[in-house]
Amino acid sequence: MAANLDNIKSAAAHIRQRTGDFHPTIGIILGSGLGKLGEQIKDPVVIPYRDIPGFPVSTAVGHKGNIICGILGGKKVVAMQGRFHYYEGYPMETVTIGVRVMKLLGIEYLFVSNAAGGTNADYKVGDLVIIKDHINMMPNPLIGPNMEEFGPRFPDMTCAYDLELQALAERMGIEMKVNLRKGVYFGVTGPTYETPAEVRFFHEVGADLVGMSTVPEVIVARHCGIRVFGMSVVTNFSNIFNVERNLNDGDDVVHQADIAASQMSELFRRMIEEL
Repeated sequence: MAANLDNIKSAAAHIRQRTGDFHPTIGIILGSGLGKLGEQIKDPVVIPYRDIPGFPVSTAVGHKGNIICGILGGKKVVAMQGRFHYYEGYPMETVTIGVRVMKLLGIEYLFVSNAAGGTNADYKVGDLVIIKDHINMMPNPLIGPNMEEFGPRFPDMTCAYDLELQALAERMGIEMKVNLRKGVYFGVTGPTYETPAEVRFFHEVGADLVGMSTVPEVIVARHCGIRVFGMSVVTNFSNIFNVERNLNDGDDVVHQADIAASQMSELFRRMIEEL
């Protein structure tokens, strides 16, 4: 299913029709086990992905598959309760369709979250990490004819993750007495978890986190001129040795993300309130 401009416009029009021409300024993408923030949105209008023309269906563990429009932190928001992944077999234009739809709805900011493996030995399971940059090893979602309606052929990625939003998160973290870390996210296709040799390589080239999402969405958001804040929950420590006791498990990733979800949800709410 390719996400051409007509599909994107049809999806946005359907959401507007269901929400009474709702105009959010903030978009949120919630990853594995992190959908609880959607439950804090007031006056919600919940639209299953399957009801939206041209929208794919999320098949990943812990992804509910809803668009939620409503109020969070006193602001109009649109949240994706679950995302799409390249490993599900979708082309990149479909993986990122939600970002372009939210752009047409009017968002100026995008908050993205994910469950990630830690490649940095200083991290522990449950840590919240502000994403300060990324390394992309997935196909670039902007390959192909440029969608001039959204942005330039060669978008700059120098500050893909907004510096002012990072500073705001750090200030909110101090107020909440939460020890936030900052790190670089390494985006891989999946769906296999990483080999020990790969994890050692990722850290050697500068990565603190590794995951199978987020990067394509951020690239498309920056192409659209949207300011981005990204956060990872460390849900498993990636195995750097060939020891069986450190096997990765998808259900456990969702469980660990669920434990950290309340702190991340409160952080997002406070940041949105300050915008």
